Amino acid sequence: MTIGDLTAVGQSIPQPERHSVEFALSLQYYLLHSFRYSGARTMLPLHGINVIEFAGLAPGPFVGMLLADFGAQVIRIDRPGSRSEDVLARSKRSLAVSLKSKEGISLVLKLIAKADVVIDPFRPGVLERLGLSPEAIDKASNGRTILARLTGFPRTGPWSDRAGHDINYLALSGVLSLFKPPESPTPVPPINLLADFAGGSLICVVGILLALLERLKSGKGQVVEADMVNGTRYLASFALLNSLPASGSPYFSKPVGQNVLDGGSPFYTTYACADGKFISVGALEPQFFAIFADIMVTSVPLSSDFKNLSMKTVQGDPRQWPLLKKYLSQAFLSKQRDEWTALFEHTDSCVAPILSLEESTNLWTKTSSTSDSSPSSRMPVVAPRLTRTPGKENLAVLYSSQSMVLQPGAHTSEILNHMGYSSKESEALFKTGVVEQSNIVSRASKL
Repeated sequence: MTIGDLTAVGQSIPQPERHSVEFALSLQYYLLHSFRYSGARTMLPLHGINVIEFAGLAPGPFVGMLLADFGAQVIRIDRPGSRSEDVLARSKRSLAVSLKSKEGISLVLKLIAKADVVIDPFRPGVLERLGLSPEAIDKASNGRTILARLTGFPRTGPWSDRAGHDINYLALSGVLSLFKPPESPTPVPPINLLADFAGGSLICVVGILLALLERLKSGKGQVVEADMVNGTRYLASFALLNSLPASGSPYFSKPVGQNVLDGGSPFYTTYACADGKFISVGALEPQFFAIFADIMVTSVPLSSDFKNLSMKTVQGDPRQWPLLKKYLSQAFLSKQRDEWTALFEHTDSCVAPILSLEESTNLWTKTSSTSDSSPSSRMPVVAPRLTRTPGKENLAVLYSSQSMVLQPGAHTSEILNHMGYSSKESEALFKTGVVEQSNIVSRASKL
């Protein structure tokens, strides 16, 4: 029995007219806790949660993959005849179904009737035009399904109907303006991670989990509205609040490029080394800067060009920062990155090498059965790690460059069979083009 099953049990038992809600919730709480502590086999934390994900671009698929990594059963809805390059398909199954036919919509609504979560990655109005509005989903699921809607721009307002990408959402959030290195004439976007995946996907997942928790109390689903502009702004609360004049903060109250954390300070930035590799310095606290400065000066003594540089007072004196930046830039160029790494090793100097993806993999990946030359060797570990019910592990072992992508319709027959369609009924759906089956099945979908 799963959490979803227990919730349904608590809601289906007839209740007395008085205190019916309290009784249902008490029974649900008892069943959940009895199941948790009954000695049953440990399951992944989202085991029993059924998710329907409409195929989309990267942020939506990442929401589904994260839920799947922690045990949710995720079915991706694809268009017949389409191809996929989505590598964020781990542990999912694919149903290729036409959303332009009444039969296809009817089939999807049957799936939604038993779903806990529906992921909508489309621009505003798409689901409504298909006949899959929040009201239709609510009716199909008897009010239990959580509809998670992820957009780039806010769903309402002057930008709601426009196309865009991470860089545009980041731009409108105000956060992109903070990514302007002093030496750059324009802001530099941190690839498509911040708005797409942090302000978008992760904020959406938080909303889904909150809605699932709330449903245990009310028995009702709800709509989770997540957009990447507001999600990114919320994620940047530390920077935005510190940028207010009233904060008096040294972090973001000055113009971009002149603050402690945005490249303005020489003790919180990056430097090039003799071998063309790079190193990061984050010696903010006085005690850590003292250790950092001592190692630097011991390794590369201050020349007469830096006679006016005082390592004891430079942190609190921005007038000396340009001179310190010049010294550190020259000093780091005197040794290779790994030589500097060795010098700072086992110290609280807040210095770390900037690793390539390959180097980072070699440092953090514990799986020895995967070749370092394999594309799958870059597979990150599922995070966070729960001590009793962690997410799926050893994912890289079953990956290969040919098996990362889940092709549309790879599990159509299997899903129809599971839904209770007879062979004759399934055959009719295939013949009329309502559904489609792919012969290519990704190993990743089996994880």
